[in-house]
Amino acid sequence: MEAKSIATSLGLGGGDRFLLFSTSPSSLFVSTSRISRLPPLLKRPCIHGGGAVSGSGVNGLTLTRRNPIVSTRRLVPVRAIDSDSDLPHENQQGAPGFGKLKEYQEWDSWTAKFSGGANIPFLMLQLPQIILNSQNLLAGNNTALSAVPWLGMLVGLLGNLSLLSYFAKKREKEAAIVQTLGVVSTHIVLAQLTMAEAMPMQYFVATSVVITMGLILNCLYYFGKLSKPLWGLWEDFITIGGLSVLPQIMWSTFVPLVPNSILPGTTAFAIAVAAIIMARTGKLSEEGVSIVGSLSGWTATLMFMWMPVSQMWTNFLNPDNIKGLSSITMLLSMMGNGLMLPRALFIRDLMWLTGSLWATLFYGYGNILCLYMVNCTSKSFFAVATIGLISWIGWQTLFDYPSNYT
Repeated sequence: MEAKSIATSLGLGGGDRFLLFSTSPSSLFVSTSRISRLPPLLKRPCIHGGGAVSGSGVNGLTLTRRNPIVSTRRLVPVRAIDSDSDLPHENQQGAPGFGKLKEYQEWDSWTAKFSGGANIPFLMLQLPQIILNSQNLLAGNNTALSAVPWLGMLVGLLGNLSLLSYFAKKREKEAAIVQTLGVVSTHIVLAQLTMAEAMPMQYFVATSVVITMGLILNCLYYFGKLSKPLWGLWEDFITIGGLSVLPQIMWSTFVPLVPNSILPGTTAFAIAVAAIIMARTGKLSEEGVSIVGSLSGWTATLMFMWMPVSQMWTNFLNPDNIKGLSSITMLLSMMGNGLMLPRALFIRDLMWLTGSLWATLFYGYGNILCLYMVNCTSKSFFAVATIGLISWIGWQTLFDYPSNYT
């Protein structure tokens, strides 16, 4: 039937009955006396707009099969909220689960603030060293900077850069800022060591190139401006670097009890390259690819976890060297890592939780305990650090963090 005849069959006449559709902004009247004559395809009208039906159409629009006023397609209901989501709408305060959502949002906010607050102790951790190095450089006392181990600083820098990529990928802004601060502050110290000729220039230049590239790539990725293939190449780079450095550090810790050798690092390098190639060429299972993808984060965490082991081993071999440790520095390290614990627990991140808890207990508090045992710190300082740590850890165990709505 043509559009004109359809409009005639819907024409308004005396004696006809009408249906009132009150869902439109202005009422729509449709004659019911002739609906039975309509073709089958047009017996299910879909009303998209309002207005009175006239002999020539609705509000001046011709009624055709393509006109949105009359559609042959069945309506699909549009939900305001996805039925698969567990999140109640923010306006549905009486809905079941709204209280849980509110609790989740509050915990998300508070744990993020704790994680961001770790920037303060970590900044103060490096700031005294930077100031001291500057004073020695201005005084011409370059020899004093030789006491700072540039190789250890370089390893810490690589760990910060790897963890920065890990947290940038997880969109953990506060933790990423902490790692960025660690990268920048450590690079400043390395620049000072290079100025004092305590670090070879070629190593510093190579390190600077890697740092600059890493910061730019992480920033671009965080804001969605970096392609996935390029990000994958960067992840492969830090994975190979981390896997190569970690075994070498662990081996070097026990020299001279073990022979001085680069075999652990070169072997790990070959294994890391082989694992990356197999993962990228589809030679590994999905589980294997997932394991390779998580290696960079875990190797960075293990590097930081090895730092207290190395320090305690050094203290054991040379007890007099412990007097060179600063109790304030160890306290700041304990505080910074401790502030990370709530966020790691909240998002159920095992790697983050393991690294932060280990550094809090063994690197921060462990060295404070060693200092107290050799009478290098006061009893009151040790008591305050112990009570504070026990209270903070105990507070974490008392709360049942809400499940993540993902």
